[in-house]
Order: sequence, then C-alpha cells, then structure tokens
Amino acid sequence: MLLGGCAQLEPLPAPEFAFGVLGDTPSSPAQAAKLDALIARINAQDLAFVVHVGDIGTSGRNQGCSDAWIAARKRQFEALRHPFVLLPGDNEWTDCARHGMDPLARLENWRRLFCGLGASLALERQPGHCENVRWSAGGMRFVGLNVPGGANPELGDARMAATLAWLEESLARADAARAERVYVFLHADPRFWRSGREDAYARLREVLAAQAARFKGRFFLVHGDTHVHRDDEPLPGLRRIVPWGSPFVSWLRVSAAAGGPRVEAGW
Repeated sequence: MLLGGCAQLEPLPAPEFAFGVLGDTPSSPAQAAKLDALIARINAQDLAFVVHVGDIGTSGRNQGCSDAWIAARKRQFEALRHPFVLLPGDNEWTDCARHGMDPLARLENWRRLFCGLGASLALERQPGHCENVRWSAGGMRFVGLNVPGGANPELGDARMAATLAWLEESLARADAARAERVYVFLHADPRFWRSGREDAYARLREVLAAQAARFKGRFFLVHGDTHVHRDDEPLPGLRRIVPWGSPFVSWLRVSAAAGGPRVEAGW
C-alpha cells in the first residue's frame, strides 16, 4: 500500500525517529538530473540516515559498469547531509559480465568508491566483504547485505555463504540485545513466490523465514529490484518494504509509529 501520494512530506513530530530509503535509480541522464532535486528534498527532512538498496545505472546501456557514471553518482550522493549507506545492485557488478568485464573487478571498484560512506553511523563492516554492514540507531538494529538482483545473478557460493553468515550473526546479536525492531536491506527480490523451489535465493528465503519466526513481528526486509513499491508480508512475521525504482525517481520515509513503522512516499 502506497502512503503519502505525491504531496510534499510533512515534518515529523519531534523526536520521532525516521530514515530514508531509495533504490533502482537513476538509470538515465534525465533521472540523474532529477536525483539532484530529490536529494535536496531529502535534505530538508530530519532523518537518522538514508539507505540506497542498489542499482545506480542500467546494464543495458553499460552505465552501471562505467567508471565515469559510477563516480558521478558518488558526487551526487555526497550532497546528502544525512549519513548515507549504499548497497551494490546487479547493474554495478554482476551484470558487467554481459559487457565483457570482470564482475569481481567491478565489485572491487565499487568497494573502493563506496565502502567509506556512512562513517558517522559507526558502521561495522564484514572483513573481506566491506559492503556487508550493520549498525544500531534508535534502539533498533540494521543490516545491509550484498545480494544483487537480476534474472540470473552470479552470487558465488563462498561469497553468498559469507553474506548469509553475516546476516545470521547480525540477527543473533540483535536478538541478544532485545532490539525493538530489526531491518535488513538488500537489492534482490528474494522471489518468495518460488518458496520450496531451488534457485539462487532459496537459502536466503530459508534464513529469512526462520528469522521471521524468531523475531515475531519485529523483523523487516527492505529490498529493490522490482521497481514497484510494496508494503506487505510475504512470510509470516516478515514485513517487506520496497521503494519505487526507475522510471520513478522517489524515496520512502520510514518512521517510528505505534504498532509498527509508517511508510510514506516522497517525490
């Protein structure tokens, strides 16, 4: 369900905790130009941080694999006044194989540019996989993962195993700390409709289902990839939030509210 329509978001009552989410944008020069205005509107909000869940280019135009394009996006994101966390999408590394590039080399380039973001959040980064992160704020725990989407992601058994180990360890810590809520951010749509079938995201779905049962309504998944806004419950106990993506250039404000977070769209 989409809340907030296209109106400007009203300021939140102090001291309500809120953060921003966007993803799958920009994918064209025109959208990149709109992103500047969107960042200005986000900067006008009182937010604890902003997370982009990945895909900052279009693989079909080779933009996500271009050094110049990726560097230009970094310059844009540096205009955000809030602490900012960017996660990799498939356009930035796994899709680059289609253009004769080494995906792992592209991931290393992404790490060089973006693993320094979010320092003011006191992010903890996974050794050897700096794009996998976790942090605490407002009595809640947050986990960011490198799980790219796409039709046939080349996740790699060892890398994906390390990512899932980071997720499970992070959630165990959140449970021990009795976190009020736990949010997991990643790019890929885990394809919950394929439950019980073997595919690249089967093990991820198993972990999410087990943790949703463990946290009993305190567990939230924020992902991109589909470009279509969702706010639903694909698994019992797991609330899913998906931001709009290209061709839309927008963001979501997620704020604390009695009974659960309130999600509003900003344009």
